[in-house]
Amino acid sequence: MSSTEVAGEASLVLAVPNDAVPASQRGSWTSFLKSIASFSGDLSSLTAPPFILSPVSLTEFPAYWCEHPDIFAAIADAKDDESRALAVLRWFISTLKGQYTSRNESMGSEKKSVINFPPRNVPTHLTRNRPLNPVLGELFYGKWPATSTSSSSQGTTTLLVEQVSHHPPITAYVIENKTKGLRLIGHNAQKTSFSAGSIIVKQIGHAILTVSLPNNTKVEYLITLPRLRIDGLWYGSPYIELTDTSYIVGGGYVSTIEFKGKGYFSGKSHSFKAVVSPSSSASSSSSSASSTPSSYTSYFSSNNNNNSNSNSTPSNSTPTTHTIDGTWHTTSSYTSGKFRGRPFHDVSSDHHHHHHGKTGSKKVEVTAVGGGGGGDGDGGGEEMGEFETRRLWRDVARGIREGDFESASREKGRIENEQRQRRKDEQAAGTTWALKHFVRVESDPVYERLGKLIKIVPPTEDTYVFQDNSPVKP
Repeated sequence: MSSTEVAGEASLVLAVPNDAVPASQRGSWTSFLKSIASFSGDLSSLTAPPFILSPVSLTEFPAYWCEHPDIFAAIADAKDDESRALAVLRWFISTLKGQYTSRNESMGSEKKSVINFPPRNVPTHLTRNRPLNPVLGELFYGKWPATSTSSSSQGTTTLLVEQVSHHPPITAYVIENKTKGLRLIGHNAQKTSFSAGSIIVKQIGHAILTVSLPNNTKVEYLITLPRLRIDGLWYGSPYIELTDTSYIVGGGYVSTIEFKGKGYFSGKSHSFKAVVSPSSSASSSSSSASSTPSSYTSYFSSNNNNNSNSNSTPSNSTPTTHTIDGTWHTTSSYTSGKFRGRPFHDVSSDHHHHHHGKTGSKKVEVTAVGGGGGGDGDGGGEEMGEFETRRLWRDVARGIREGDFESASREKGRIENEQRQRRKDEQAAGTTWALKHFVRVESDPVYERLGKLIKIVPPTEDTYVFQDNSPVKP
């Protein structure tokens, strides 16, 4: 069996119980594990056997940011900076379960790894395997229509994803609800290493959430990403743990989210502690755009003039600090502050509690839409362009779903060879691949300005500026 190239999050796949590996594949699996044990450097350059692949590309993963579109939409309903900061945190915490754990529906048990091997007689699509590594320029368009059970004012939320780099793999995305005035833009990459029996994944990138208020001001939030640690590799039961700290900064508040695993705060896996407090100092409302191309100066200056940390909608009460404790894959509650003792979030059965009571939030799958053809953003598969992920990987996905790994491997190899040839042709012609929806800029002034409030490291980071050219109609 030929091995296939794996990059980015591929390196998360590392160990499974022996009985989960098909008998015919155990040789290649064992040699893969041995190669990891003796490997130093970034694991994303390793190769892995094809039977572990999922029929889904990593370009679909940004959809996890909006598995609960009503919780995302609810951010816009907050009446003041304090409640808005709590709403942003609640939405962020509600995204983690989908992003970092998966559920084996037929077995009723949580699978705590990005890679899970289907137990015997369980259809592959019910467990999450290693996602396909996207090609440069790969696209995914989707939407979450407002459901009939929710109020019509929730609006439609749209998704646009583009693979903006292949070496290293970087994915950029935009999630937008125009009805509610919400836009999340971010990019994400991974750097993976092996340390003391665990795999450490440093997530690179950040996201900026912009909330457009009814009074025509905008509030921006900088969101940083946690590190991942994968333990239990050599015991045949790998599981993922979030580690270190994430920050959400903006709107006059800082949320500090500390992630711990078993044996720290509570002895429970997936524990977190969040502290939401007023910013100690107001951020500068301007930032130098001198290093950016002139065509983006207007983009950046308009962003920077938004008084992001002002109390644009004053709270009736004195600003207070809140502490929230719990496990991000189940429930959490307020442990200090004026809501002490009340539930904060609940994704244990895909329902969510707000501090004023329950809401009927259910996890909602994204609906893929075609961006090709007539370009109306409402088409089915027949309107998908050649770089849209579900068309690009269609034959690979079919092979994986049907257990025909030879066919899947062959199709995957064909796509990868085509990509290598494209890069060679570009090099020979002295051209580079042109991105469709984003332009890379060396330093993000919003990251720099808001990051100062938490003395962020690194103090500057690049960004991908969205070109406002989504084919997806709300």
